[in-house]
Amino acid sequence: MATFFLVIIYLAFISLGLPDSLLGVSWSLMQSEFGAPLETAGLLFMTIAGGTIISSFVSGAVLKRFGTGMVTFFSCLMTAGALLGFHFAPSIIWLFLCAIPLGLGAGAVDSGLNNYVASHYKAHHMSWLHCFWGVGATLGPVIMAQFISGNHSWRSGYLAIAGLQFALVVILFLTLPLWKKVSGNSHVNTPVEPEYINNEDSIIQKPLQIRGVKLSLIAFLFYCGAEATVGLWGSSFLVNVKDLSVDVAAKWVSFYYGGITVGRFITGFITLKIGNRTLIRMGQIIALVGAALLFLPLPATFSLVGFILVGLGLAPIFPCMLHETPIRFGKKHSGTIMGYQMAVAYTGSTFLPPLLGFVAARSTIGIFPFVIAGFIAIMLLGSERLNAKLYNNGRISEQNDNSTVM
Repeated sequence: MATFFLVIIYLAFISLGLPDSLLGVSWSLMQSEFGAPLETAGLLFMTIAGGTIISSFVSGAVLKRFGTGMVTFFSCLMTAGALLGFHFAPSIIWLFLCAIPLGLGAGAVDSGLNNYVASHYKAHHMSWLHCFWGVGATLGPVIMAQFISGNHSWRSGYLAIAGLQFALVVILFLTLPLWKKVSGNSHVNTPVEPEYINNEDSIIQKPLQIRGVKLSLIAFLFYCGAEATVGLWGSSFLVNVKDLSVDVAAKWVSFYYGGITVGRFITGFITLKIGNRTLIRMGQIIALVGAALLFLPLPATFSLVGFILVGLGLAPIFPCMLHETPIRFGKKHSGTIMGYQMAVAYTGSTFLPPLLGFVAARSTIGIFPFVIAGFIAIMLLGSERLNAKLYNNGRISEQNDNSTVM
């Protein structure tokens, strides 16, 4: 039953990734049809991101009240309805109205499923979970491209994705009883709770007051800031600084995304032998080496290696940090803290990339690799400071990071 249920969770994460890249692929046609300015796409993106941040912040209380299964079901219903609204939208105003439930639904699903997997399954499932998000994010543009190239409008692409989402809604509705059965199954144990050497944290009622939470939020902020900034500005850096053609630069950036997706798949197997904290540290160091290859005065080919290394380095960090949440801070507050982490992560991916663009417009895009290295370095320092607080100072006894079943 637990294995079958994992398939359902993986399908939910594929569906979470499907809409994420649709706006960028279809915006040129949408802009022409509605006669909207180019920057409207950015405002739509920020509206979706704003809804995601808000729902992530409140997800802890909502999940405690209604349960992960019910929240996932209604959230997917919201996203499916929002995508259907994009299909029928008669004006830009309707797109903004539909962007709100699209963001709200995505944030709740992301936080809920991450916390559920972190609490009930081993670390390799968390890595594969985010690998499946990459599958969805890759399939979305492919599906949209099929409709656009077939002389269909962008609306048909949104309708197709909405149909897939509604199919998942039906599956989630039929499997609602499984959520409690699987979590209560004696064969699906949860991660071993941290051993509270100092019991002060065990009685804290406000999650933000728990030792190390703020450092964890800093790590999430700069992780997602680095990941999104490389994706948004990597091609511009290669074209303007490394003198590559636009098509070659786009291909090299795709290798970066490929490094993340493949890296997470491989990480799932590595976690069977190596703990989360070690993988996080190794990933950060590899990503720093990759960033260094981008700003060193080396032939352009080394930039491709740099992008791949950054992608491979970033791959294990996010899922491993998520999986550490119940172990770092205890299951009592893990749902709420997971929501905070996801909200801060979305904040980083929403605001840090435009910040680089703002500075680069007034200086040079040549600052790109230095900013990426800076983001990764801050994340590394925050993670190591967190480890020192929790593990080296008696907060948590040393134990296997991946102490779960399944």
